[in-house]
Amino acid sequence: HGVSARVPIPVAVLAHEDMSQEAVVERAEDFEAAEEPWSHPSGATVVVQNVVATVNLRVPIDLKKVALSARNAEYNPKKFAAVIMRIRDPRCTALVFSTGKMVVTGAKSEQQSRQGARKFAAIVKKLGYAPKFSEFKIQNMVATADVGFPIRLEALTYAHAKFSSYEPELFPGLVYRLVNPKTVLLIFVSGRLVITGGKALDQLHTAFDKMYPVICEFKKETRPHPGDQPALPSTDPQPDDLPNPDDIDAGLSASAL
Repeated sequence: HGVSARVPIPVAVLAHEDMSQEAVVERAEDFEAAEEPWSHPSGATVVVQNVVATVNLRVPIDLKKVALSARNAEYNPKKFAAVIMRIRDPRCTALVFSTGKMVVTGAKSEQQSRQGARKFAAIVKKLGYAPKFSEFKIQNMVATADVGFPIRLEALTYAHAKFSSYEPELFPGLVYRLVNPKTVLLIFVSGRLVITGGKALDQLHTAFDKMYPVICEFKKETRPHPGDQPALPSTDPQPDDLPNPDDIDAGLSASAL
C-alpha cells in the first residue's frame, strides 16, 4: 500500500478536484480505506482486489459534453456507449451512461467505492449538471486467497460434480459454485483461489470458511525429491565380497581327486 506503487496522477484529474485542506484530509482517509486482509484460522488470508458498484445520478447526461469538458474522460461511442472516467484517490474507474447511471469499479473496499462514486458525481456537477447521489449498491466483490498447498482438482470435481466444473484444456482453474452464499470460486492446482460474486465482505469470508475444509480433503501430497532421500544400501555384491578365482580353481581340483 505504499504511495510509491501508485502511478502519477494526471494534471487534468487534479483540475476537477478541490485542493482545500478538507480535500487533503479526505484523500488521506481514502488512502487508508482499503480493506485489511482477513486471516483465516488456518493462516490463509483473503484480500479484496476489486469492488464493483452502481449508482444513479438521476439526471440525463450529454456524454459528448462530458468527454470534451473533462480531460480525464474517454469516449468512443462506436466501441462503448459510456464515458470512461478515472481518478487516483481512491484509484477507481467510472462508466458514465447518458441515462445518469454509473458503474464504479477498481476500488479495494466498499468505503473506497462509495467515496469514488461521490467524487465522480462531484465532477459531473462541476460540468453544469445537478446530479443526485442515489441507489448506491455493491454489485460484486472479488477477492484472492492462498491455502498454501497444492490441490487435486480432478478428484475434487469428481466428488463435487454438482457444484463444480473443470476443463483444463480451456481454463486451468476449477469453477466451484456455492449456493449459500451465492458466490463462485476459481480454484487452481497451486492452492490459489479467486472468490467472486459476493455483495458484501462477510459473504467472501463465509465462502472461504465453507470451502476450506472441502479443499483440505483433496490436498495433494507432495513427494520428496529423490535427492532428499537417504541412499539405501546396495544389494549388489561388492568386489571385496566376491571369492578369489584361485580359490575356486583349487576347490574344483580337490573335489576331482
